[in-house]
Amino acid sequence: MIFAGFVAVLAGVSIVVSRIINANLGDKIGVFSSTFFNYIVGFSISLIILLFTNEVTTIPTLPLNEVPFLGYLGGFLGVMVVSLSSFVAPKTSAFYMTLFCFVGQLFVGILIDYASMGALSIGKIIGGILVFIGLAYNINIDKKASDIKTKVEIEQNITN
Repeated sequence: MIFAGFVAVLAGVSIVVSRIINANLGDKIGVFSSTFFNYIVGFSISLIILLFTNEVTTIPTLPLNEVPFLGYLGGFLGVMVVSLSSFVAPKTSAFYMTLFCFVGQLFVGILIDYASMGALSIGKIIGGILVFIGLAYNINIDKKASDIKTKVEIEQNITN
């Protein structure tokens, strides 16, 4: 149980670190190029882990015409999320990026649970709303502090 928690924390950390690296790489070579390299590196590391573990390596195959349409959307949505976060990350603090990702994943998970099982978790909904309210409140406080700092700088420039 402790190992699973440790792996979950590492997965969360890797998401934040990946977003920061993608944003920096996106500034240097472009958002879509950094997204491409994100997928190549992720695939390579996943392949190495797969080869060094005792996991079953047989992959069931389906003819392309039997794959459900939604099966094709996963890759597209992944590219969109990585590209969008690479574009937004330089304009947002790592703290806010982490919270945005968390809130987004939580609410999409709630929607997926509802769509697949027909059940809603009131605890998850309340928790997501509380985190979202805290995030909005913190953004408002940061904006007010930034506005005050800007006013002080303008007044100092006028008096000098």
